[in-house]
Amino acid sequence: MFKTLDDIGSGKRVLVRLDLNSPVEDGIVKDNRRFARHARTVRELVDAGHRVVVMAHQGRPGRDSFVSLAQHADLLAEYVETPVAFVDEVYGEAAIEAIRSLGAGEVLMLENVRMCADELPENAPEDHAESEFVRTLAPEFDCYVNDAYSAAHRAHASLVGFPQVLPSYAGRVMESEYEANTSIANREFDGPVTMVLGGAKATDVIDVMSALDEGVDHYLLGGIVGELFLRAAGYDVGYDVGGTELYDHQWENNEERIRTLLDERGDRIHLPVDLAYEDDDARAEILVEGIEKDRDLLDVGSLTVERYGRVIEDSAAVFVKGALGVFEDERFADGTVGVLESIASTDCFSVVGGGDTSRAIELYGLDEGYFSHVSIAGGAYVRALTGESLPAVDALVEN
Repeated sequence: MFKTLDDIGSGKRVLVRLDLNSPVEDGIVKDNRRFARHARTVRELVDAGHRVVVMAHQGRPGRDSFVSLAQHADLLAEYVETPVAFVDEVYGEAAIEAIRSLGAGEVLMLENVRMCADELPENAPEDHAESEFVRTLAPEFDCYVNDAYSAAHRAHASLVGFPQVLPSYAGRVMESEYEANTSIANREFDGPVTMVLGGAKATDVIDVMSALDEGVDHYLLGGIVGELFLRAAGYDVGYDVGGTELYDHQWENNEERIRTLLDERGDRIHLPVDLAYEDDDARAEILVEGIEKDRDLLDVGSLTVERYGRVIEDSAAVFVKGALGVFEDERFADGTVGVLESIASTDCFSVVGGGDTSRAIELYGLDEGYFSHVSIAGGAYVRALTGESLPAVDALVEN
């Protein structure tokens, strides 16, 4: 296992990697739960008298979201409740000077690490350790802390290079995310384990279902994957209408696996019994029996929510990946929100993962405290559920 903040001591020069990647609208970086989560790690390092230098990324080159981290420094400062200085370099002369002038308990944020050419290639950790980026920055620090669990599935320089050359530790987000997201494989529960699976990326969901067999008692499906499984079960849904490009290519890529899963685990896979659609600007619902798809189907129906709720109430653990409908539109949030409310009112261990689903909690005013863990990870959460290794976690363990 990796070491944590408990093992560092005090008064160190600490390089800490966060994931503050955020929505950007008209050049303005939007606040989100990542700042609050990561602030705990930064605050703890500050209180221990460390000199704290923050690395993070924002967007990718060529995208509108690829912006400077100057705004991120101000947002993080609000949560840490201490000033966060900013330097518009990653490892140039100005950055090194700012790092060397930092005092105990002070925080500095470096520029967007993806503005560094050495960062993005998916290289072996040993190769990243030899990059100019790592070789220049590493000598300025006593240790490295990785708190960027949501980026842990990437083999980028700031995530896997520094553990090759510095004593390395997991921050509090990395620690809690790893423990919660691997619990479905690593823990035993005194009762049924249920997975709620939806969203637009059906292949991700099917990967999770294929990887997790004996450990899951119930799969509750919705969203795109719910329709695809209904199609395999013989219902007239699960294909594109009206110009959408969500279903047909995912059906072609996954038909065999879907049919195999239904054949082998049909008694554990729960499919929607009704679906919702838009009718004269209002929500309408239709039973899947006898359905003919001639319009977009945007949510699971109320009967499905009720049936899924009964399964959840009898569960010892519930894991969520993906929304059951287009919850951004309040008319079609009943499935996603209804299932989340069932989980919140049940005395079970619960992990809600994936950006969309966790955003629904915030959007509809649900209390995070009613869930055992709300993950801020997307790709890393899927990797953890499928048992795939996470390069950044592996780097911490090996260190």
